[in-house]
Amino acid sequence: MTVDEYAGLRFWKAVDDGTRTRTRERLTHVVDAHGDDLVATFYGAFLGHEEGRVFLKHSLVQQRLSHSMAGWLRRLAAIDPLGDLTEFVAVQMQIGAIHARMKVPDHLVHQGASLLKSRMASHLLADRGAGDDMASTLVMIDELVDFSICAMSKAYLSDARERAQVDEAFRHFSLGQDINLERETQRAALMEWSQEALFNLFGASEHDEPKKLGASAFGLWMRHRAGVLFQDSPSLAGIERVMAVVDDECLPAVAENRGGADALGRLKERIDEIDYLLNDMFQAAATLENGRDPLTRTLNRRFLPSVLGREIALAKSHGTPLSVALVDVDHFKRINDDYGHAAGDVALGHVADALMSAVRTSDFVFRYGGEEFLLVFAETDRDAAARMAERLRVTLSQKPLPVSDRDALRLTVSIGVAAFEGHPDYQYLVNNADSALYEAKRLGRDRVHVHEGAAREAALVRNFA
Repeated sequence: MTVDEYAGLRFWKAVDDGTRTRTRERLTHVVDAHGDDLVATFYGAFLGHEEGRVFLKHSLVQQRLSHSMAGWLRRLAAIDPLGDLTEFVAVQMQIGAIHARMKVPDHLVHQGASLLKSRMASHLLADRGAGDDMASTLVMIDELVDFSICAMSKAYLSDARERAQVDEAFRHFSLGQDINLERETQRAALMEWSQEALFNLFGASEHDEPKKLGASAFGLWMRHRAGVLFQDSPSLAGIERVMAVVDDECLPAVAENRGGADALGRLKERIDEIDYLLNDMFQAAATLENGRDPLTRTLNRRFLPSVLGREIALAKSHGTPLSVALVDVDHFKRINDDYGHAAGDVALGHVADALMSAVRTSDFVFRYGGEEFLLVFAETDRDAAARMAERLRVTLSQKPLPVSDRDALRLTVSIGVAAFEGHPDYQYLVNNADSALYEAKRLGRDRVHVHEGAAREAALVRNFA
């Protein structure tokens, strides 16, 4: 969103420079003098609401968010709506995306913003020095806060919509991984309709209308399920187009001719075309939409938000531990340089096979990117996860990978382990594992390093503040 796309800020754009300068100074004074109270007012809207308390009961979240909120207020008071707001808008949209990732209810953000504006107005009215600029400053507060929240909401809705689609895709992946069975079920439904339609055509009176494909079980599946499973698939659009031809042209022609060879031939061609497109659509889904990385057969990273979001929700609701480990293949570039990219692909497959063989059925293995893998250990605390990671490291180092008739590679990995500490944003947990992985590599690689935890983080935040 750009300033030009936003319909507000009209007062700001219309007033003279002198009024604009004085009102900005007045707002800055309110923020500087009453910042702590304003922050407490905003987060009071969350803490006073049952939905909001879920996101703020973690002490580190409160410390960090309070510090961030104070900075946000200072930046809000300092911006010039007539200047370049690209960076400011980008920050607001990033905040909105984080809210969506944490699944913070958007209506609570709006309630907090409303309370924040009211509280700022109260402090301004209590300040008798505001003078003639009182009304201008009140309008300014309203416009600036609304502008910021609008940018957040736009990003929030976009991110939430995308995540909802991925969540739905993962749900279907989890419930029905046998895509071949689904394909045969729908092919059977298509053939059943065609037989039933022909039987009805030749067995009914000439005044009866044939049952349309769109009204069949196959047609219902196309409308309500296929759009979710095969979103944006060219074959899906093709099937919908051919179905319209069948219902609007082929069936009436067969009904009118009552068995004419040409009409029946065209109907059969269209059914065969649907069958072909259906097979093509499922074939593409088997390789691209089955949720697995085609090289390593580990889970696709696109499902990471769905999995970790759900695991964090379970950990919070049941009070169970949760840990993750980020695994990096040491000196992977050297393998590609010395033996070629084909050997690098084999090495990644070798590591992935070892990881998937070693974890439990309740755990998850993701291809995180390049030569990195992310392991999600359900109901596993930090110490247990560290022991599991160490066993994985040792197992891999003891399984040389043949790369030629004479050479075998001893693959090693560096692993960073982090435990869930109550923060509702899954990216916080992944970032902690990434920090631990960085330390493992800095200390010499071929080792496991465990993130130190929230106590040290809280101390750092307090010292920084």
